[in-house]
Amino acid sequence: MQLTARVILQLAAVLGLLSVGIGAFAAHGLHDMLQRTNRLDTFETAVRYQFYHTLALVAVGVLLAARPELQGLGRTAGLWLGGIVLFSGSLYLLCFTGYTKLGAVTPIGGLLFIAGWISLLLVARQL
Repeated sequence: MQLTARVILQLAAVLGLLSVGIGAFAAHGLHDMLQRTNRLDTFETAVRYQFYHTLALVAVGVLLAARPELQGLGRTAGLWLGGIVLFSGSLYLLCFTGYTKLGAVTPIGGLLFIAGWISLLLVARQL
């Protein structure tokens, strides 16, 4: 799948919706369970990083729509999407299931976030 401006913005819209929905669900429906399991901070970190990078995806989608000749914006978006799945996704799984064997996946997601920011830095050199 090619990450066009339209696809990036659609994914960002879905991820933004999920960020707010998951955050609200946790605050109202899961708060006690997450506190009992000492996972509330972990869950909040997952939602926060998902939302930060969702907003960054919106910016990349808008930039790509305005400047389609810029090379690398699709790569940047793909790295951040991978980071959301691996970083936030693994933390969500940990919070909901207690399954700790995916602990090695979380830092890989963090590295994808960092790689996405490096990718954006390289794209910015074209401006």
